[in-house]
This record gives sequence, structure tokens and C-alpha cells, in this order.
Amino acid sequence: MDWGTELWDQFEVLERHTQWGLDLLDRYVKFVKERTEVEQAYAKQLRSLVKKYLPKRPVKDDPESKFSQQQSFMQILQEVNDFAGQRELVAENLSVRVCLELAKYSQEMKQERKMHFQEGRRAQQQLENGLKQLENSKRKFERDCREAEKAAQTAERLDQDINATKADVEKAKQQAHLRSHMAEESKNEYAAQLQRFNRDQAHFYFSQMPQIFDKLQNMDERRATRLGAGYGLLSEAELQVVPIIAKCLEGMKVASDAVDAKNDSQVLIELHKSGFARPGDVEFEDFSQPMNRAPSDSSLGTPSDGRPDLRGPGRSRTKRWPFSKKNKTVVTEDFSHLPPEQQRKRLQQQLEERNRELQKEVDQREALKKMKDVYEKTPQMGDPASLEPQITETLSNIERLKLEVQKYETWLAEAESRVLSNRGDSLSRHTQPPDPPASAPPEDSNHNSQDKEGSEERPSEEGQDTPIYTEFDEDFEEEPACPIGHCVAIYHFEGSSEGTISMAEGEDLSLMEEDKGDGWTRVRRKQGGEGYVPTSYLRVTLN
Repeated sequence: MDWGTELWDQFEVLERHTQWGLDLLDRYVKFVKERTEVEQAYAKQLRSLVKKYLPKRPVKDDPESKFSQQQSFMQILQEVNDFAGQRELVAENLSVRVCLELAKYSQEMKQERKMHFQEGRRAQQQLENGLKQLENSKRKFERDCREAEKAAQTAERLDQDINATKADVEKAKQQAHLRSHMAEESKNEYAAQLQRFNRDQAHFYFSQMPQIFDKLQNMDERRATRLGAGYGLLSEAELQVVPIIAKCLEGMKVASDAVDAKNDSQVLIELHKSGFARPGDVEFEDFSQPMNRAPSDSSLGTPSDGRPDLRGPGRSRTKRWPFSKKNKTVVTEDFSHLPPEQQRKRLQQQLEERNRELQKEVDQREALKKMKDVYEKTPQMGDPASLEPQITETLSNIERLKLEVQKYETWLAEAESRVLSNRGDSLSRHTQPPDPPASAPPEDSNHNSQDKEGSEERPSEEGQDTPIYTEFDEDFEEEPACPIGHCVAIYHFEGSSEGTISMAEGEDLSLMEEDKGDGWTRVRRKQGGEGYVPTSYLRVTLN
């Protein structure tokens, strides 16, 4: 079924329908354009939101970036930013493939429609002109027939009138004959015009207009097909980004699963562990006793000068740093302004950086040497003397870095000793026997007094002579345990404190106990002997 056959008389209907189709196409283009503006605004707001919540400091300077919670949040922000990029891609595809192309296509359709309807109106105008000519010839034929009949009646009346002259009768007959001839010519003209109009009308309704209507039908169907494809582009633009958006959402899920509370707790310890020993107990000041009593008469261990000593062995008030205000510190090269554990870590980082720089300079020196050898063997490739400044500079850098490495190794060894010493003091206090009671029954006063005097002397002695790892010495007396792995010493370590053990750089050791979070690992040497060494000095491999 086609419009030319079924809608041959619906010219105005087809005109309205095709105009409605083009208006619908324009409305859809406008809708998609506004949709792209929404997508662009959405993407812009998402990017602004991500930028708002990104950290201001670089990652390497932000200690919070070490926590899995922060890392997951940063990953979520990155995924949201990628998601915004996909929304921008949707907007761009819709703008190019729908708005621009369909708008251009709409203009082409409007021009084609205008051409077809102009052709149809010209055909209509030609048919109307033929109809007017037919009507004119018809009216002329009718008028000539009436005039001929009237002239014939006049001639017949004069012919029967006895009073009429012969000349009048002849004149009337000639007039009637002339009118009759004119009527005959009008008849022939009317017949010819009628035949021509019928032929034109048949051509108009059976050939010309059906062809125009078929062209309009074809145009409208093409427009509808293109509009349907435009509808599909709306979903296709979304489907193209669905895999990437799915990956963004999957990345967010992975980020949520990556939050490790236990690890974050360990990270917090690594970041802020000071390495200081815990403050000692504050002793009781007995103001109720006479100030001049001898030390042996006091059950609370007051010094002989009568002033109570609040400091434990080797401790002072300033040692209770966690409860005091932090003064503004001056940053030093050896990081001595930091707590012992943090100083050790920073020195370890600096040492590793210097070693990397040193290795880089050594590699560069070797490369320059090889290049110089090539130049000496093949002078046309270059002048060996031109490499001397670079070689000299590299050697200077190597010497400078070696000095810095040696300096940081010395500082690191001192920091390790301080951490070890603080840990030993803490362990010593925990292994000391409890203080005697403040008062005792009267009958045992002498015995208690002796115990108190002994207890007053015991802390200072233990603070000097008690081994740092007393509980570890007891472990060593048991049957030797099986190694849980092996390790290689990266640096030389001199075990000068009790409970530690010396090792040489590159020495293979048996791993007896992993680091418990205090920076020390228990190892066994092949020639015998077990002890603790810094974990950062080892490359560990577990069984």
C-alpha cells in the first residue's frame, strides 16, 4: 500500500503529517541536546566533588596515605573521576552522533519536502488552469449557441413577415448562419478543451500526484527510520560505556574490600612508635615522718638528705614526655629531634636512598668507562678526553655518597642502640620483683627494714647489670627450636648489648623467631649462638 494510491485525495493531510514528522525530529534533537548538557553538568560536578576531597599534600608527604582506609578512599575518588569521564564521553557521543548529524539531516529533509510539495502545487495549479479554460470554452459555447438560436428565430420570423423586405430577410439569414458557424466553432473548441482537460486530469490523479506522494512517503519513511536509529544511539551511547562504568563500580567494590583494620593499626604503630621506654613508677613521698630520720628507719626509701626522690633509677621528671606539652623542635640532619623508633626509620630510609644514589653513580661510572674504552679504540666515534669531566664528577659524587652512607650508618647504629637500650630498660622494669608493702607487722619490723633497704638498692643494681633480654636468655636455655626460615645480613651489626648477637654483612643466618613489631628478630649463627639483631638489617625468607 502506498500513499499515491490510497491517499490520492489527501494532499493537505500528507502536508500536515510530513511537517509533524520533521517537528518530531527537531524535538528529539533538542531533547538530546539538553540531555548532553545534563550529562556535562553532572560530569563537571563529579569532577569538582573529587577535586574537593583529594588531599592537598602530595602522597609521599602525607602519612595518612599509608592507611588502607585512605588508599581505598583515594581509589574510590579515582573511580568516580573515571566515571565522570565516561559521562563526558556519553555527552560527546550524543552531541556528535545525534545532535549534529540529525540536525543536519533534518535540514536536508525540510528541503526535500519543500521541493516535493512545490512540485505538487505546480501540478495542482496547472490542473486548475486547465479547468478554468474548460469552463471558459464551455460558457463561450453556451453563449454562442444561444446567440445562434436567437438569430435563427429572428430570420425565420422575418421570412414569414409579409411586411419585411427581402433585404432584411437576407440579412437576418446571413446573421443566423454566422451565429450558427460561431456556435459550431465554440463547440469544437469546447470539445477539444474538454478532451485536453480530461487527459491532464487523468495524468494528474493517476501519474503525477501518485509519484509525488510516493516520493513524500519514501522521504517520510527514511526520516522515521533515521529517527529510530537516533533513538537507538541514545541507548548505544550508554551501552558503550557500561563496561568501563562496571569496572569503575568493581574498582569501588575492590577498594571497599581492601580496607584492612589490622594493617592500619600496624601502620599507625609504624608511623608513630617512638621507641621510648615507659615512665617508671612515681615513688611515695612520706611527709608524715620526721625529715631527719635515717634512711634505714624509713619504709619508703627516702634519701638521706631528707628530700624525697621522685625519680626512679636513671629517670627524671622530663622523661614523662607523653604528658607534657610538645615544644617546637628544630629539625636536625640525624633526626635526633624525633623519638628513637621514628629516628631509626627515617635514618634507614635516608640510608636506602643514599645507597640507591650510590649504585646509580657507580653504574654511570662503569658506563662512562666503557664508552671511554670504545672512544679510545675507535677515535672516529668520539674524543675520550670529552668524558673526563663527567667521570671526574661521577667519582666526586661517589666519594660524597660513600661518606654520607658511612655517616648515616653510624647514626643508624647509634639509633638502633638507643632503641635496644630503651627496650631493655622497659623489660628490666617489668622483670623486677614488686616493691615491699608500705607497712608491716611490728614483730617483723627489723626483718622488713632489711628487706626495704635491699629493695631500695636493688633497682639501681638491676638497672646496670640486668641483661636486656632476660626472658630471652631463659628461652635459650631450653632445647634449641627448629628454624622457621633463613635470612641474610644486609649490613654489619655489632651485638654489644646483652641478648643481641653480632653478624657480618652477607652472613647466612637461621631465622628462629619473627619480628614481633619491636624492630628485632631472633636468629642463630651457623657456628653457634643465638640472639637478636635489627630486622631492618636482614633479608628474610620464611620456610
